[in-house]
Order: sequence, then structure tokens, then C-alpha cells
Amino acid sequence: MWIQPEEVLLAGALWVSERANPFFVLQRRRGHGRGGGLSGLLVGTLDVVLDSSARVAPYRILLQTADSQIYWNIACGSSRKEITEHWDWLESNLLQTISIFDNDEDITTFVKGKISGIIAEENRLKQDEEQEEDSGKFREAELKMRKLFGMPNEEKLVNYYSCSYWKGRVPRQGWLYLSVNHLCFYSFLLGKEVTLVVPWTEVTQLEKNATLLFPESVRVSTRHTEHFFSVFLNINDTFKLMEQLANIAMRQLLDNEAFLADRSLPKPCKTLKNVSALKRDFDARAKNERYRAMFRLTQDERLDGHTDCTLWTPFAKMHVVGQLFISNNYICFNSREEDLCQLIIPLREVSIVEKADSSSVLPCPVSISTKNKMNFLFANLKDRDFLVQRISDFLQRTPDSWTSDVSPLALIGHSVCNSEPCFCLFFLIPPLTYSSPRHLSFQASTVRVYGVMSEDRSFLPQMKEKMKEESWNIHFSEFGRGVCMYRTSRTRDLVLNGIPERLRGELWLLFSGAQNEMASHPGYYGDLVEQAMGLCSLATEEIERDLHRSMPEHRAFQNEMGIAALRRVLTAYAHRNPGIGYCQAMNIVTSVLLLYCTEEEAFWLLVALCERMLPDYYNTRVVGALVDQGVFEDLTRAFLPLLYEHMQDLGVISTISLSWFLTLFLSVMPFDSAVLLVDCFFYEGIKVIFQVALAVLHDNMDALLSCNDEGEAMTILGRYLDNVVNKQTVSPPIPHLHALLTSGDEPPPEIDVFDLIKSSYERFGSLRSDVIEQMRFKQRLKVIQSLEDTAKRSVVRAMMTESAFSIEELEELYCLFKSQHMTSCYWGSTSSAAERHDPSLPYLEQYRIDPLQFSQLYAALAPWTCGGHTSTLSARLFRLLDQNQDGLVNFKEFITGLSGMYHGDMTEKLKLLYKLHLPPGKLTHLFNANLLLRAAAEVKDYRYYLRMWAKENEPKKETIKDLPRMNQEQFIELCKTLYNLFGEEPLEQELYHSIATVASLLLRIGEVGKKFTNGGKKTETAAPAPPPAQTASVSPLGEDEPAEGASAEAQMCRALADAQLEPGAPQTSDEEIKDDTSVSSYSMVSSGSLPCEDITDEAVLVGGSEQRRGSVLDVDWSITFEQVLASLLTEPPLVDFFERKMDIQAKMAACKAQRAVERQTSSTSDHELTQHST
Repeated sequence: MWIQPEEVLLAGALWVSERANPFFVLQRRRGHGRGGGLSGLLVGTLDVVLDSSARVAPYRILLQTADSQIYWNIACGSSRKEITEHWDWLESNLLQTISIFDNDEDITTFVKGKISGIIAEENRLKQDEEQEEDSGKFREAELKMRKLFGMPNEEKLVNYYSCSYWKGRVPRQGWLYLSVNHLCFYSFLLGKEVTLVVPWTEVTQLEKNATLLFPESVRVSTRHTEHFFSVFLNINDTFKLMEQLANIAMRQLLDNEAFLADRSLPKPCKTLKNVSALKRDFDARAKNERYRAMFRLTQDERLDGHTDCTLWTPFAKMHVVGQLFISNNYICFNSREEDLCQLIIPLREVSIVEKADSSSVLPCPVSISTKNKMNFLFANLKDRDFLVQRISDFLQRTPDSWTSDVSPLALIGHSVCNSEPCFCLFFLIPPLTYSSPRHLSFQASTVRVYGVMSEDRSFLPQMKEKMKEESWNIHFSEFGRGVCMYRTSRTRDLVLNGIPERLRGELWLLFSGAQNEMASHPGYYGDLVEQAMGLCSLATEEIERDLHRSMPEHRAFQNEMGIAALRRVLTAYAHRNPGIGYCQAMNIVTSVLLLYCTEEEAFWLLVALCERMLPDYYNTRVVGALVDQGVFEDLTRAFLPLLYEHMQDLGVISTISLSWFLTLFLSVMPFDSAVLLVDCFFYEGIKVIFQVALAVLHDNMDALLSCNDEGEAMTILGRYLDNVVNKQTVSPPIPHLHALLTSGDEPPPEIDVFDLIKSSYERFGSLRSDVIEQMRFKQRLKVIQSLEDTAKRSVVRAMMTESAFSIEELEELYCLFKSQHMTSCYWGSTSSAAERHDPSLPYLEQYRIDPLQFSQLYAALAPWTCGGHTSTLSARLFRLLDQNQDGLVNFKEFITGLSGMYHGDMTEKLKLLYKLHLPPGKLTHLFNANLLLRAAAEVKDYRYYLRMWAKENEPKKETIKDLPRMNQEQFIELCKTLYNLFGEEPLEQELYHSIATVASLLLRIGEVGKKFTNGGKKTETAAPAPPPAQTASVSPLGEDEPAEGASAEAQMCRALADAQLEPGAPQTSDEEIKDDTSVSSYSMVSSGSLPCEDITDEAVLVGGSEQRRGSVLDVDWSITFEQVLASLLTEPPLVDFFERKMDIQAKMAACKAQRAVERQTSSTSDHELTQHST
């Protein structure tokens, strides 16, 4: 590229001149390209270690004048091609012009001005195309990465770091490049080159550790090897970015959302030097995630900025130091000291924002007032004016239609329970009222009250419940009520003591953040129910199956009204999030939510659970629960090491923990006790579930250590959880249907749930949410890669019975197929990633590729390669395998076609070739799944579907008589394919001779069949048969044209006859024989067939417009597959070729090697050097 002219004092240092004229010199840097000796090795090593090659391109052009010792660097290039283009431009545009100047200074001034003008014009065009550009050094580093590793322009570099890569016990100093989809490393030391490329989707473990051998290093593990990197300038920053990129890759394996760019990320106003815009976006993404997790905000909330400040707390009469966060919908505060104070102020609640008077005691204060008459005073703000302006800007964008946060549940509780005292468990089922045919509205009203107090209930629980309510009322008066409430350690203590029945729904909504989401989406749930009801899907069928299994012991779900409410909530969520749809255990959690909330509130609580508080728990593979199961195992090993070893031998932890986490203990513990854990969970998050699970294991440690098998351990834990009781409950007893596992001895002692919660905080309260998130990331890599391995094993087992490939071959093919799919997702494709990857499908059909990726895999793996005709054959095979005609082929279909080519007998291989040349309308597919689809479109009885499915799964044998007949044009295409098929065979000439013989025979058979079919009659358009003299052989150079009346059949017969080689004919050379055979074999191609470029450059088309009109004669010409098979069996070379067993191992090894070479080959080769220098 052209650069601003720079002075160069020593033109020969570290550079070699390759071209020169009186005014310009083209130089190459030592150590680049071939040769260079020891000095070249030293320069190359220094460039890599000191990152000189990112600033100094390997080629440059200098401006020189005869009387001056100073050179001017005016252009540089990363390749020989690029620098030669600049050199040619200088010679053709400037050399003749500057030769007429008399003064050297005028020459220098003219050239510098010209180059500066070119650069200014290029920059103007780039600014029009790009709104934001990375720094020059970073762009050069990105170009270097693409050149070193062969990455396309779609691969974006995020950041790069200088570090050491440990290869054995020897560190290699070089540069680590972290791109969106790959981890790359390059080092060049004294002629030793190290190149490493690791896709993030193959990373199974990522750890930062410090050992004696690897001091403060990062370990990157894949399925087959480990890589160690150390000597980072800032290892924490590097590791965090690695975690982000690996996490995104795992998300790509899990679903398709990660392939979509998040364009709403905020970008800092200040451009940081040597940092890419993508790196800034990743930093902003990480800050957003921490911000949303800290305050339980929605996924679309974007952090605008944060600053240090103090908050005046009226309840403590003091200023609390912390940070103020501003986003598009919220103002949040978090104290520096944990649990001291947290505050969330929705902008919809803000009425006044004003700057208060500043003083030495209260510098730079800002007062914020809300609609419910609460005032918040922030002080010590560094840039108060800017902060107030930003809040004002966001307030102007806040919709006025949002209503104030008043909990409907609190009003309902007071209106229904007007007698003193009346404590009951509410089950709110709002009735449907049709305000208009197109809109449903849900009225929050209590239509059933279940569980009136039993007469024999003691007075003590009532008093305790009354005291709890009074404590919360005092808390509300001091700390506020609603979403703007001050949240302190006092709030947590009240939650741990149990939330009163009346306030449970209100506080669940508040602590989970569901209240904010519900307030910002008025009417959303009603619209969703209207859209979802009546639709039928797999999710709705599963919901119907589980409705009556949801807390059947509770009276609320023993009638249709309660079941209908549960159905509406679950169906609405399945419609909102089809990626999750419905998962078992969602019905249990939702039924508990409905006991304390209205339908709409229960729906938004379910949204908060599934999408924020328990991420990925309820998808088809329960990935989130499996991740937390792994975290629980790590915590058990850390806190209870002795018990961990014993339970690992029994395999108990993985068995018990899944049900605990999925249902939040609701399915394994009495309801009155488990609901207290749900209280703590909505306030503290998942760490409470981990703490209680560890406490359960700790309380049963002695008994578990004495267990000899898994069943005994399960019995102990089941009995313990069955007897966790809540002695303070005021609701009527609800039978716990979890089996009471007793051994016939005395009943086990009861465990107070409050004591269990208290002991969990005392023993394991040191757990922190950020530590759990770090452990989750580590386990997520393991779990998702384990699921991918499970998917691979399932696919291999399923395909073992349908193909002749070995287990190892199928595993390799699956990896190549998946890699091709992922690469196309990275770097663009004709179809989107969401169309080609559906995790909800069976393993065999999850990954799919389009025609472009299929053609690449076909060219690399298929045994039938036809030179320039390969792409045509690949397209035909893709069309045959694409059963549902959606333009995509899954792994099962791919293996079906590949297995037929490698392991089929001669008949099967010829049948496949025959099918490839039939028109789409007459294709006979390799398997007949489309019959079921056609039947399903006509009949709507699911039992009929099952019968058809069972019938389709019965083994069917396709006979050769089922194949349709082939016309003459299709036969010509088949001959072209067979001709191209033998291009690299040792017995090439014999195979060509055999094909010509078989083609001639089949043409005669077709002629005879046509005459037999027509009964010897000639069509009206038939021309008189030409005499033998008119069917003379066609000249190899196409000089002699056939007679106008010649029939196409006769011409093809003659052309094929000419291809037959006489054994006694003199032969000059193999090349001449090959050329002659090529011409004679292709002479049969008529101008109405496929374009000649599909064959070879020497192909000769027979006939012109007259010949095309003559082709009407052959509309009745056809042959059958039996005739093709019988004719080919007469030629031993063809029989040997199709009966030969072929090994795919070499093809797979070459494919993997080629993929590695493609990544490591630069955009230009050394051959360009010689081409341009000559």
C-alpha cells in the first residue's frame, strides 16, 4: 500500500534490492522468502519476537535521486504481487514524467505530493465505506494473521498478545492471535517455525494456573492435546477474553443465536490505541452481562456507564460508598461493601432529577425523586452535569404509558382476607374475558381460596406468621416498598426467616426482576395466550401429558380450572421461546408459582427462571442443570473431599443432583419446606441451592460413608429429605407424594428447614456468585463437549447398520462433516446457520450442509472424481440425496451416498451412477422417507402416521426393474461422466476402449428397442437413413462435418467405433493416444447436450443447427438399467474398476492435511517472485 513518504538513511540495512531504475528501488526484507542465510534467520527471528513484521512489511519501494544520500520510503507490500502492482504503476505513470525534471528537489517534491494525494483519496473512500476504523498497527496485525494462517476476510481478529508457547520443555516466543473463531499462534526462531490453529469449538478446558514448570500460564486443552502459553504482559486480560470467545463458541454448538452479531453493543466514544473495535465490543458485552446479573435486569438492557459516588441512606443515617450505574431504563447503585446496600430505580418511576446545592460536606449532589414519593440523594459525582444530561436523555425516551409499580397481589390479599386473623394459601386463577374478538384480557382476581385453616392447628404458627408480616411492614416503612426498595443485609435476614404467605408472590416478583419485565410489557401475556391457544406442536403434546402430574396432591390442581391456568402459562411460554418449548420439571415449578401469583405474574417469573436465573436449564438437553451438576461435584470435592471420593465410586452425586436443581428441591422435599428454599433462591440466586445441597450431604456424611452401593445412598438421602419439615407453616398440610423410604426401624428424626438453611449459611456461606460463574464456565466447556461426543457416538451407532464404514471411519467423517458445517457458519454461506443447525432435531439430522459445502467435501472424499466434471457430478448427487428438497443434506444422507460409492457392489455403484443422470422428476431416491410426508399431508390421524412410520422402517429391497428408462440425452451425459471417471487410472486406455465399446453396443440396443416399440414404423419427422458413406469418421480436428441428413444415432455409433483402438496400429506416444482417444470419445456429444466446458477444451461438437433439428428423431430412443448393467459386464476392465474395493482412509487424511495447509498458506506463493522478476 502507499504510505506517507518517510526518510530512510540506510537503504541497505536488513534489506535486499531486487529491482532498480534511476529513481526507484524495490527491496525485500532479509528473512522473507527463500534464501537469506544466517543474516536472514536473525532478521526473521527479530521480526517475530519484536513484532517488527506487523509494522514493517516484507517489501518496500524507495525514492532515490542521484545527488542525495537520503531515500524516501513511499510504498510497502505484504506480498510480491501487491508491491509489483505499485512498481508497475510508478514505471508507467511517473517514470517518464520525472525524467524531464532538472532539479532533484523538484523530483522529490513532485513524487511526495503525488503519493500524498493518492493516500488522501484512498482515505476519503475508506471513510465513506467505514464509519469506524481500527488503529493502523492493529489492521496490519490482522492482515498478518490472515496471511500467516490463511484466514478469509470474514475472520475478525479480536486482539493479539506477545507470549511464549511451550512446545515440550522449550518455550517458543511469538504472537498469540485471538480471533472470533480461532486461537492462533506463530513463532519463528532461527529458522524454526511454529504455527498453531485451534478452533474455539474444539476447546474442552481453559485454565489459568501457576506451576513450577509453567509459571503463571494458560492451559488450552482439546480432545487430543494440551497447549501451554505463558509470559503474558497482562494474563488476566488475556484469559478473560479467551473465556468470552470460548463461551461464545460453546453457545454456537448449543444453538444458533451466537452466530448473529449483537449490533446493539455500546461503543466507547474514545478510541483506544492499538485496540480493535471488536475487542471494545467484547469488553462492553462482559460489562453488560455483569451489570444485568448484579441487578437481575432483562437481557436487552445495555449499560451506558458507571461512576463512583456515595448514597445517603436514611435508615442508617450515613453515606454509603459505591458505584452508580446508568442504563437505558434503570439507575442502579451497589455499595462497595457486599450486602450493605443495593438500589434499583426504574426510569419509568422517576419524576424529578435535579442538581442539589454543593457543599464541603456534600460535594456535587444529585437528587432523584420517584412517583411514590421516595427521594434518593447521590453525592461525590465526578461529572455531575454530564450525568444529569444522560439521565435526562434517557427519561425523554421512556414511554409515558408505563404505569407505576403497585403490586396487585398486595391489594388482592387485603381485599379478600378482611377477617382477623385469616391466613390462607391463595391460588389465583384470573378468568378470561373477551373484550373484543381479537384480544384477551386477564383480570387479577381470586376465584378460589384453597386451604382454609384447619381447626386443630396450634396458635403458635399463627403468631409467628403475624410477627413475620409485622417485621416486613416495619422494613417497608424504613427501606421502602416496591422495586425502589433499599436492599440490605436486613432484607436478606428477613428472607432467610421465611416470607409470609401474603407477601410471597409480591417479593418473588421483586427479587427476581420479573416485576420490571412485566411492567415494561403490558398486555404481552394476553396477546401471547391468544396466539398460542389452539396451536398444536410437540411442546403442547408434552404439556398435556404432564398437566395432571403437576402437584396432584394439591387441591388447586385437582380440578379443570387449575389445570387450565397451568396449561395457559406453559403454552404461552412455549410459544414465546420455541428454542426451549417445554421441558419436564417446568410444570412442577410453574404450579408452585401459580399458588402465589396470578397467571401473568407466574408467566413472568417463569421467564426470569428459564432465561436469566437458571440459564439453559430447561432446553432439550438440560445443559444448564448438567453444568451446575458439575459445579456441585467440584464444590463437594472442595468442601467435603472424603465424602466426594466415596460418592464418586458409588456414582451418586450425578444421580441425585439433577432432580434437586431442576425442581429447586420441590420434587424431593415436602412442599412447605421447599417453598422456603424458593424464597431464598429468588433473593440470593443459585448459590443457595448449592449451599443447601452441600448441607444435606454434610448432615448425612457418616451414613453415606458406610454405604456400599448407590441404592443404599439414595435411600438415606431420600429419607432425610422426606423429613425436612416447616414447623412454622400456617397453610393446611399438603401430602408429600415422594415415597417414604423406611427400613422398618423407628421413624427418622424430623429436620427443621430453618435449621438446615441456617447451617448451610454457617458452613458454606463463603460461596460467592462470581466464583460460581467461573466454575460454571469451566463446566460448560466439559458438558457441551461431552454432549457433542455423545452425539457423535449416537450417530456412529445409528449409521453402523446403514453403512459399511468402520467405527473409526464414521467418527472421522462425522468430524469432517461437522467441521465443514461450522466453517460455513463462520465464514458465510448461501443459507443461514439457523437453517442448517437445529439442536432439537435427532443427532443424525442436526448438522446440515448446502450444495457449496457438499461439493467441497465431495471433491475431497469421493472416490469418483471427474476433473472439471466433478462439480456437475457433485450437484447431481446432492440433488439425489436431498430428500425433502430443502437445499440441505444431513449427515445420514451424506453417508448414504458416500457408502454406496465406496462399499457397494458393482450393481449398486452402477445403479447410483444411473440414478445421478435421471431427471429430477423421475429420481428414485436412496430411501423413501418422502412417502411418509406425502401420506401425512393427506391423512391427519396420528395412528396412521405411526403405521406408515413402522412400514417405512421395514427393510425394503429396491429392484433394478424399479428404475425408469434412460433417454438418449441422459445416456450421453452418463457416457461423459464415465469418460471423465478414468482420468487418473493406470489402465486408462483400456477403460476408454471399453467405454467406447459399451456405448456403441447400448446405442444399437436403443435403436433396436425403438424400432421394436414403434413396430417398425417411422415417425413423420424422420429423415431417410443415410448411406454408409455419409457416416464417415469425424476428423479429430473437426474439419469434416457430417452430412445434413445424417441421423444422430449413426453419427454416435461411428464416433464410438472410431474410438476403438486397433492392436496393431502404430503408436507414437502416450500423449498422442490420449488426445486421439479424447477426441474420438467426445465426438459423440451433440450440440444439444451439456456445455462443452464441462468436458475438456479439446471436445468437438458434432453438427450444428441442422444436427439439432435431427435430434428430434431420437425422442423414442431409450434403454433400461438392465441393459446398461449387462453391457458393462461384457468388459473386464470396467468390471474390475467397479468391483475394486477403495479405502477412504487416505482421502480423509489428505482432507485433514489440506484443511491445515489451507489455513497456513499465505495469499501469495514464492512462485510469484520468479514470475514477476522475469
